[in-house]
Amino acid sequence: MEVLIPLAPFIMVIAIVVVPAILKSRERKEMQATLRAAIEKGQPLPPEVIEALSKDNIKAPATAAKDMRVGVILLAVSIGIALFGSAFNFIGGFEETKAVAPIVGIAAIPGMIGLAFIVLSFFNKNKD
Repeated sequence: MEVLIPLAPFIMVIAIVVVPAILKSRERKEMQATLRAAIEKGQPLPPEVIEALSKDNIKAPATAAKDMRVGVILLAVSIGIALFGSAFNFIGGFEETKAVAPIVGIAAIPGMIGLAFIVLSFFNKNKD
């Protein structure tokens, strides 16, 4: 049981990334089998089915509203991490005050990415 503790982050990444990919692949295989059976029986495919299948592969273009939304969320995450570090230090959670700087530094990563998305939202030609 103690071996699982260091492996937990890796297991979590696998659960978050690999499991949905496997489920989506299984769903596509079942859809293809259903379509194949319909074609073999001579049934015509409705245009809605073909359109729905083609929409799954097309990624929607980035819009200014979507960029702004992602940027604001990342900026809020950054502020939350920084406030956590500051508040935790304020209530006496850290023995040394030097522990706040690394937490604020980590908070700067999603903050800068969020600011980049916000700036991109102003330059995006696909206004939504």
